[in-house]
Order: sequence, then C-alpha cells, then structure tokens
Amino acid sequence: MAHASPTLPEYVELQCLSNFSFLRGASHPEELVERASQLGYAALALTDECSMAGVVRAHVAAKAQGLKLLIGSQFEVEAGEPLAPFTLIVIACNRTGYGDLCEFITELRRASPIKGSYHLRAADVDPQALRDCVVLAAPRRPASSDRLLAIARWLLDRFMGRCWLAAQLLRQLGDEMWLHRLREVSELTAIPLVACGDVHMHLRSRKTLQDVLTATRLGQPLTRCGLQLQPNAERHLRSRLRLAQACPPELLAQTLRVAARCGFNLDELRYQYPEEVVPTGETPASHLRHITYEGAARRWPGGIPVKVRSQIEHELALISELNYEPYFLTVADIVAF
Repeated sequence: MAHASPTLPEYVELQCLSNFSFLRGASHPEELVERASQLGYAALALTDECSMAGVVRAHVAAKAQGLKLLIGSQFEVEAGEPLAPFTLIVIACNRTGYGDLCEFITELRRASPIKGSYHLRAADVDPQALRDCVVLAAPRRPASSDRLLAIARWLLDRFMGRCWLAAQLLRQLGDEMWLHRLREVSELTAIPLVACGDVHMHLRSRKTLQDVLTATRLGQPLTRCGLQLQPNAERHLRSRLRLAQACPPELLAQTLRVAARCGFNLDELRYQYPEEVVPTGETPASHLRHITYEGAARRWPGGIPVKVRSQIEHELALISELNYEPYFLTVADIVAF
C-alpha cells in the first residue's frame, strides 16, 4: 500500500462508479481499489448507481490492499421545480445503514415497470429510510443560485447534520464560477462543501472505452454523441497532486470528515438463523443439548453408554465452538415436521 506524502493532501474519493453501473463505469471494482491504494488515498467509496453489485469484489480487493472501503450508492433524482437536477450519493455509516440502503435500492428497482431501471423523485425520499447513512448532493450544471439553494434546503429538511454539497471540479470551463455559487449556498445554509470526483474509471486511458460505453447506452454511433460524451478524461482517480491543483484544501479535507462517519465493513455481515425454534427461556446451546440427550435416551432406554456420551459431548463442544447450534436446531425442526 502506498503511504501518504506529507506534501500531498489526504483524500477520500466519495463518488465512484465501477463497471457494475452498466454502460457507465469503465473499470472493475478491483482496479479502482488497487489504483486508489497506489495513489495513497485514505479511503475509497464505491457508489454504483442504484446497485450494490460490485461491493464484494471491492471489499476483497480492499482487504488485500489494506485500504478502507466505504460502501454506498448513487441515484439520479428526478427533481422538478424549484429543485435543479442532482445526483444523490448515499454512504452507509454502519450495518443498519447498509441494510437500509439495500432495502432502499430494492424498493426502487421493484417499483420500476422496466427491469434494470429505477425512478426517484425528490419528494419520495424518506429520510427515515436512510437514517444511518450520510448523504451528498451533487447538483448538475448549469443551475441557478435559486435552484441550488432549493437543493440545499431540501437536504436540510431531510438530512440535517449528515449532509454535504458535492463540488465536482473537473477542469471544465466555469469551474471557478460554479465553486463560487456553491460556496454562497453553503454559507447561507451551513451545509459544508466536499470534493467529489464523479469517477467513472481508474485510469484516464480508459476514456476511449468510456466513450464507447456511452455511445452504446445511447444507441448512437460514437460520432453522433457530441456533448453527451464526457468533455475530458478527468473522471478518473486523480493523483493527490492533481487534486490539490484542482480543489481547495478545505474541500479535500472535508472528504476525511465524511469518511470518519462511515465505519461499516462487509466483514460485519453474518447469516443469522431464525431463533423461533428455541423455546422461551432456552438458548440454542441448551435446547440442542436437551433434545440431543432426549433422543439418546430413546435410543438407549437402559442408559447411554459412556463412549456414546463422550462422543456427544465432543460433538456438542465442536458445534458450540463454531456457533452452529441454530443450524442443527433447524434441521431437527424440519425432521420433526
């Protein structure tokens, strides 16, 4: 893992698509994680569009690289007046937040009449559904100051204390004016600004592939896509030197504050067997022991042989060590039925 240089800013990329965002992302999750580690990033957030499909691969790669991985998703919000269109970026803070975000994605996908699509209106976002997540809003250009302010107020109404305005400064014409307007809105609402790279690829050399993906998604020849293609190759994982040249230091530092709120790790997930097979007042271990010896007594009505009792104790100890009692109780319940 690359180590941060004292002359370069610490940074966490908070908005990153992989190839699991179909026909949008041009890099595999593993490539993104490995590149972020090489660049000395403090962490990386994988935020595929309305999807968690790439997080396991990213998680495995992040463990190998020793890189902190943030798990989230992003959504294009169909905003009407007075809101400007924007991207909603949601990152899980803990296990509950991860579960809530997965449920949020599932409900959006199931509600869509077309497989593989979703529709999210600003008015339909329930803050209680994402109560253990942090939220970033990335407004799309161009947007008037009034409509930017409306987005900020929408954030405050729903996510006060855990929301940011995302500033995507990608070396485009008007970056300075865009940042000025975002800062004005930030001052009026006290919502902090944070840098985001809107990453679609791990290396800038993937821009050609990304253009082909865009043309395929639009169903048009590449030569007819025009302004619908990305204007440059800045939506890659940029070096921290390049980030320092493009973004104010306070916006880069804010990425670390967002990441500090997010401690969820996929290693926390474990399948939990249902406990309804355990009677009230019993534990899985005590109930398994009870039904085991009850069955042994039926098998050996004249008394359980010492050798058999020893074997039972050995197996119960092994089951307890592996915490597999619920599995055996489930099997026993099925057999009894």
